[in-house]
Amino acid sequence: MNNIKAKYLGGMIGSALGDAIGELAFLYRKKEDLCAQLERLKEFRYTDDSAMAIGLAESITKKGCLDQQDLGETFRKNFKKEPWRGYASGPPTIFSMVEQLGITYAEAAGTLFGGTGSLGNGAAMRIVPVGLFFHNSSDLYEMARMSAAVTHAHPVGIDGAAVQAKAIALAVKLDPREAFPREVFIDTLIGFAGTPEMKEKIRDVRDLLMNRVHPSAAAQQLGRTVAVHESLPFALYSFLRHPKSFEDCLFCAILHEGDRDTLGAMACAISGAYVGIKAIPESWREKLENRLYIEDLALRLSESKPFPS
Repeated sequence: MNNIKAKYLGGMIGSALGDAIGELAFLYRKKEDLCAQLERLKEFRYTDDSAMAIGLAESITKKGCLDQQDLGETFRKNFKKEPWRGYASGPPTIFSMVEQLGITYAEAAGTLFGGTGSLGNGAAMRIVPVGLFFHNSSDLYEMARMSAAVTHAHPVGIDGAAVQAKAIALAVKLDPREAFPREVFIDTLIGFAGTPEMKEKIRDVRDLLMNRVHPSAAAQQLGRTVAVHESLPFALYSFLRHPKSFEDCLFCAILHEGDRDTLGAMACAISGAYVGIKAIPESWREKLENRLYIEDLALRLSESKPFPS
């Protein structure tokens, strides 16, 4: 298997595993209890985080580009097939508005929260196909913005998705056999972020890592809520603290309370894209629900080229 395919597989499978195992961590909060359950279970089931990442990959591979209308339709179709995945109220509200009012998905998203739009982490949790497919594109921020805007209109919600996409794109390009360039990685994300909120939080990540602050204290400072600027930074911290170990990155992200499944999905999307599929425990991969289809989508993403914008 060539390197790029291994990294695309790692990003897609890693994100779904982070989501599924993170969801289990709500019930099994101690590492030893969680690991014992991972041994016992025959299947790891993912949530809406991965369901929407799958929809994003489906739309991109079908269109060869980021088509907002098709993406929204794909999300809506998948939601109707599996409404029990754990969706928050935002997406179903948007889907209903589009159906009833005949407006676009972006227009519907802009009406949420009194017209400010959502600054939640829903756009970032699913962004892994964008970070992979457009990892060499100078339009990565715009592609992430378009992807996010189907459900998220708030600038911070969009910016968080873009920063996550950039982290994945950077991870794809790095060789895990070499020393990890942590300072360059962080500085690149700070320069890429478009809002003061995200820039400040990424600087906080840098300071916490430099000062070797324990994950429990870092989690309290950075936040673990559903707001993207209060969850993505700790996912970044978890990866940057353990860039060479998928397992350590995962456990760091999900064992410090908060929005565990989404923290796992975001941290492990970056980790998987960096270390590649072979560095993810095979016993976990084999138990992932819908694994073969997710792998197929990852390979299709790796074999396609973005249409010129």
